[in-house]
Amino acid sequence: MRRAGTSQDGRRRATVTDVARHAGVSTATVSRVMNRNYPVAAATRERVEASMRELGYVVNAHARALAGVSARTVGIVVNEVIDPFYAYIARGVEREAAAGDRLCLVCCTQGDPQRELAFIELLHQRRADAVILVGGSVQDRDYVAELGRRAEALHADGSRLVLCGRPGLGEGAPTARVEYDNEGGAFAVTDHLLTQGHRRILYLGGPPKLSTSRDRLAGHRRALKARGVAADPALVRPGPFSRSSGYHRMAELIDAGPDFTAVFAANDIVAAGAAQALEEAGVRVPRDVSLVGYDDIPVAQELRPRLTTVHVPLEEMGRQAVRLVLADGEEDDWREQPTGVVRLGTHIVVRDSVAPPGNGVRARRS
Repeated sequence: MRRAGTSQDGRRRATVTDVARHAGVSTATVSRVMNRNYPVAAATRERVEASMRELGYVVNAHARALAGVSARTVGIVVNEVIDPFYAYIARGVEREAAAGDRLCLVCCTQGDPQRELAFIELLHQRRADAVILVGGSVQDRDYVAELGRRAEALHADGSRLVLCGRPGLGEGAPTARVEYDNEGGAFAVTDHLLTQGHRRILYLGGPPKLSTSRDRLAGHRRALKARGVAADPALVRPGPFSRSSGYHRMAELIDAGPDFTAVFAANDIVAAGAAQALEEAGVRVPRDVSLVGYDDIPVAQELRPRLTTVHVPLEEMGRQAVRLVLADGEEDDWREQPTGVVRLGTHIVVRDSVAPPGNGVRARRS
């Protein structure tokens, strides 16, 4: 019995990747030559066909089926699909993928970097046209290096790793990126509080090791510095991006924390939890304490008073992630192009949760 992937004389069969390397083109171009479904320059076609003959590459029904899957699938890897931040980006990816007659596969990591790497490998094995990673990332050298290796492997097989709302992997990494002005949004909403007269602003929530949190905190601190307000470490209270975290941390701070007249919650979900704790303690928003959030998800309009927040174009980020890498019909397809970056803006949505400084919150001493 001969091993799978070998010819009858025992030699390893040539693969699409082998043909692509030999011809000096991408695997996607080889697929186009085989399937004749996209225009390819005559000289390129002749070079690919010559490489196929020289390497003894055999086109069979199974290879054609795999080629069809490769051109019709987009994978998206998110932390948690029920979190509106990820859900709206995923919706943008799905809608743009569907518009191009592509299937969208969604994977959830629950915040585990190892699961993230495993999903990238799974989508690679399934020959996804692109793998889109969404949201902040941890700054771990080994993890970043491994992610770079996965990006190289995807690129070698004609796919692409797309980083959506997270930092790049360093110069030369074969990735595409969709960014938004995360730090700028935090600067703007903090400055909005400062112009209302607030000087004791509590920054609440956001895992400290996550890139999203670091950027938002950096923007907050930059705004304080620009207005000549000294940063107080006691007014920075990190934590998970969750409603329960916002609630419990705010309840603790009301009982035994520093004085503050405004709260910048690291996202709208944290703000919703903080608002509940303030209400239960009899602290009125915005009469006693002003409150702002980040992301502008539906809960921001459902809170009473309605929440002032930073609008992030979440669905458009998802759409751009697909558009950036799936440019059908171009002779020089995206896989052969340098890394691409799309940067989207953010802006404040002013609602009802901010007013000039009131009574604030003073720690309750036993």
